[in-house]
Amino acid sequence: MIVVGLTGGIGSGKSLVAKMFSSLGIAIYDSDTQAKHIIATNPQVKQAIKVLLGEEAYVDGVYNRTYVASIVFADTEKLAQLNNIVHPALALHFMQWKEKQQSPYVIKEAAILFESGAYKHCDYIITVTAPEKLRIARVMKRDNINEAQVVERMKQQWTDAERIALSDAVIENIDIDKTLKEVQKLHTQLLENIEKGR
Repeated sequence: MIVVGLTGGIGSGKSLVAKMFSSLGIAIYDSDTQAKHIIATNPQVKQAIKVLLGEEAYVDGVYNRTYVASIVFADTEKLAQLNNIVHPALALHFMQWKEKQQSPYVIKEAAILFESGAYKHCDYIITVTAPEKLRIARVMKRDNINEAQVVERMKQQWTDAERIALSDAVIENIDIDKTLKEVQKLHTQLLENIEKGR
Protein backbone atom coordinates (compact mmCIF):
# COMPACT_ATOMS: atom_id res chain seq x y z
CA MET A 1 0.00 0.00 0.00
CA ILE A 2 1.44 3.34 -1.11
CA VAL A 3 1.49 5.99 1.64
CA VAL A 4 1.21 9.60 0.49
CA GLY A 5 2.16 12.19 3.09
CA LEU A 6 0.13 15.41 2.93
CA THR A 7 1.38 18.39 4.89
CA GLY A 8 1.50 22.17 4.96
CA GLY A 9 1.92 24.98 7.41
CA ILE A 10 -0.87 26.14 9.67
CA GLY A 11 -3.61 27.76 7.57
CA SER A 12 -2.31 26.41 4.25
CA GLY A 13 -5.52 24.46 3.61
CA LYS A 14 -4.20 20.90 3.75
CA SER A 15 -7.51 19.68 5.22
CA LEU A 16 -9.36 21.09 2.21
CA VAL A 17 -6.91 19.27 -0.10
CA ALA A 18 -7.43 16.07 1.92
CA LYS A 19 -11.22 16.39 1.41
CA MET A 20 -10.62 16.72 -2.34
CA PHE A 21 -8.60 13.47 -2.36
CA SER A 22 -11.30 11.83 -0.22
CA SER A 23 -13.94 12.78 -2.82
CA LEU A 24 -11.84 10.79 -5.34
CA GLY A 25 -12.22 7.68 -3.16
CA ILE A 26 -8.91 7.86 -1.32
CA ALA A 27 -8.73 6.90 2.36
CA ILE A 28 -7.46 9.77 4.53
CA TYR A 29 -5.75 9.38 7.89
CA ASP A 30 -6.07 12.68 9.77
CA SER A 31 -3.05 12.55 12.07
CA ASP A 32 -4.04 15.65 14.04
CA THR A 33 -7.52 14.31 14.87
CA GLN A 34 -6.18 10.84 15.68
CA ALA A 35 -3.45 12.32 17.90
CA LYS A 36 -6.15 14.21 19.85
CA HIS A 37 -8.08 10.95 20.24
CA ILE A 38 -4.98 9.10 21.49
CA ILE A 39 -4.17 11.93 23.95
CA ALA A 40 -7.76 11.78 25.25
CA THR A 41 -8.13 7.99 25.53
CA ASN A 42 -4.79 6.13 25.66
CA PRO A 43 -4.01 5.42 29.37
CA GLN A 44 -0.22 5.14 28.88
CA VAL A 45 -0.09 8.37 26.89
CA LYS A 46 -2.23 10.21 29.46
CA GLN A 47 0.00 9.09 32.31
CA ALA A 48 3.19 10.10 30.48
CA ILE A 49 1.75 13.55 29.71
CA LYS A 50 0.83 14.05 33.38
CA VAL A 51 4.38 13.13 34.41
CA LEU A 52 5.80 15.58 31.85
CA LEU A 53 3.44 18.53 32.31
CA GLY A 54 1.76 17.96 35.68
CA GLU A 55 -1.67 16.73 36.78
CA GLU A 56 -3.22 19.95 35.43
CA ALA A 57 -2.73 18.55 31.90
CA TYR A 58 -6.05 16.74 32.49
CA VAL A 59 -9.02 18.24 34.33
CA ASP A 60 -11.50 15.57 35.50
CA GLY A 61 -9.92 13.20 32.98
CA VAL A 62 -10.33 15.65 30.09
CA TYR A 63 -7.26 16.94 28.25
CA ASN A 64 -6.58 20.57 29.18
CA ARG A 65 -5.55 21.79 25.73
CA THR A 66 -5.22 25.48 26.69
CA TYR A 67 -2.94 24.71 29.64
CA VAL A 68 -0.75 22.34 27.60
CA ALA A 69 -0.53 24.77 24.65
CA SER A 70 0.51 27.61 26.97
CA ILE A 71 3.47 25.49 28.12
CA VAL A 72 4.64 23.70 24.96
CA PHE A 73 4.33 26.59 22.49
CA ALA A 74 6.65 28.63 24.73
CA ASP A 75 9.11 25.76 25.42
CA THR A 76 10.48 23.88 22.41
CA GLU A 77 12.06 21.20 24.60
CA LYS A 78 8.74 20.41 26.30
CA LEU A 79 7.04 20.35 22.88
CA ALA A 80 9.62 17.84 21.63
CA GLN A 81 9.09 15.68 24.74
CA LEU A 82 5.31 15.79 24.27
CA ASN A 83 5.72 14.76 20.63
CA ASN A 84 7.99 11.88 21.72
CA ILE A 85 5.12 10.58 23.87
CA VAL A 86 2.37 10.93 21.25
CA HIS A 87 4.10 10.09 17.95
CA PRO A 88 5.07 6.44 18.61
CA ALA A 89 1.47 5.67 19.67
CA LEU A 90 0.18 7.50 16.59
CA ALA A 91 2.57 5.63 14.25
CA LEU A 92 1.33 2.29 15.59
CA HIS A 93 -2.32 3.36 15.20
CA PHE A 94 -1.65 4.45 11.60
CA MET A 95 -0.07 1.09 10.69
CA GLN A 96 -3.12 -0.76 12.07
CA TRP A 97 -5.50 1.59 10.19
CA LYS A 98 -3.58 1.28 6.90
CA GLU A 99 -3.90 -2.52 6.86
CA LYS A 100 -7.72 -2.19 6.76
CA GLN A 101 -7.91 0.22 3.80
CA GLN A 102 -9.02 -0.74 0.28
CA SER A 103 -8.15 2.41 -1.74
CA PRO A 104 -5.28 2.29 -4.28
CA TYR A 105 -3.18 4.46 -1.95
CA VAL A 106 -3.74 6.18 1.39
CA ILE A 107 -3.06 9.74 2.46
CA LYS A 108 -1.52 10.53 5.82
CA GLU A 109 -2.45 14.14 6.55
CA ALA A 110 -0.20 15.69 9.19
CA ALA A 111 0.64 19.28 10.11
CA ILE A 112 4.05 18.21 11.40
CA LEU A 113 4.84 15.38 8.97
CA PHE A 114 8.48 16.50 8.76
CA GLU A 115 8.97 17.69 12.33
CA SER A 116 7.72 14.35 13.71
CA GLY A 117 9.86 12.28 11.33
CA ALA A 118 6.71 10.59 9.94
CA TYR A 119 7.72 11.64 6.41
CA LYS A 120 10.40 8.91 6.44
CA HIS A 121 7.61 6.31 6.25
CA CYS A 122 5.88 7.92 3.24
CA ASP A 123 6.39 6.87 -0.38
CA TYR A 124 5.38 10.26 -1.80
CA ILE A 125 4.99 13.68 -0.18
CA ILE A 126 2.70 16.58 -1.09
CA THR A 127 3.11 20.00 0.54
CA VAL A 128 0.27 22.52 0.47
CA THR A 129 1.31 26.18 0.47
CA ALA A 130 -0.37 29.59 0.57
CA PRO A 131 0.94 33.15 1.07
CA GLU A 132 1.75 33.88 4.72
CA LYS A 133 -0.73 36.79 5.01
CA LEU A 134 -3.55 34.57 3.75
CA ARG A 135 -2.55 31.76 6.14
CA ILE A 136 -2.51 34.15 9.11
CA ALA A 137 -5.96 35.53 8.19
CA ARG A 138 -7.40 32.01 7.83
CA VAL A 139 -6.09 30.86 11.23
CA MET A 140 -7.15 34.04 13.05
CA LYS A 141 -10.69 33.50 11.75
CA ARG A 142 -10.75 29.71 12.31
CA ASP A 143 -9.24 29.64 15.82
CA ASN A 144 -10.39 33.09 16.99
CA ILE A 145 -6.85 34.12 17.97
CA ASN A 146 -4.72 37.19 17.25
CA GLU A 147 -1.94 37.60 14.69
CA ALA A 148 0.87 37.30 17.26
CA GLN A 149 -0.50 33.93 18.44
CA VAL A 150 -0.64 32.63 14.85
CA VAL A 151 2.92 33.79 14.15
CA GLU A 152 4.09 32.09 17.37
CA ARG A 153 2.58 28.80 16.19
CA MET A 154 4.15 29.23 12.75
CA LYS A 155 7.58 29.55 14.38
CA GLN A 156 7.15 26.04 15.85
CA GLN A 157 6.75 24.56 12.35
CA TRP A 158 9.11 24.16 9.42
CA THR A 159 9.07 26.86 6.74
CA ASP A 160 7.52 26.23 3.32
CA ALA A 161 11.02 26.24 1.79
CA GLU A 162 12.15 23.47 4.18
CA ARG A 163 9.05 21.38 3.43
CA ILE A 164 9.25 21.88 -0.34
CA ALA A 165 12.89 20.73 -0.39
CA LEU A 166 11.76 17.27 0.80
CA SER A 167 8.47 17.08 -1.14
CA ASP A 168 7.61 15.33 -4.39
CA ALA A 169 4.81 17.76 -5.25
CA VAL A 170 3.57 21.18 -4.16
CA ILE A 171 -0.02 22.47 -4.32
CA GLU A 172 -0.47 26.23 -3.98
CA ASN A 173 -3.86 26.70 -2.35
CA ILE A 174 -5.11 30.18 -3.24
CA ASP A 175 -7.85 29.51 -5.79
CA ILE A 176 -10.14 26.55 -5.01
CA ASP A 177 -10.71 25.59 -8.66
CA LYS A 178 -6.98 25.55 -9.42
CA THR A 179 -6.36 23.54 -6.25
CA LEU A 180 -8.95 20.95 -7.30
CA LYS A 181 -7.34 20.65 -10.76
CA GLU A 182 -3.93 20.10 -9.13
CA VAL A 183 -5.39 17.39 -6.87
CA GLN A 184 -7.00 15.61 -9.82
CA LYS A 185 -3.72 15.79 -11.78
CA LEU A 186 -1.70 14.36 -8.88
CA HIS A 187 -4.30 11.65 -8.29
CA THR A 188 -4.01 10.54 -11.94
CA GLN A 189 -0.18 10.58 -11.71
CA LEU A 190 -0.22 8.51 -8.53
CA LEU A 191 -2.56 5.92 -10.07
CA GLU A 192 -0.28 5.73 -13.14
CA ASN A 193 2.80 5.28 -10.92
CA ILE A 194 1.07 2.51 -8.96
CA GLU A 195 0.07 0.79 -12.21
CA LYS A 196 3.67 0.97 -13.51
CA GLY A 197 5.00 -0.43 -10.25
CA ARG A 198 2.83 -3.55 -10.42
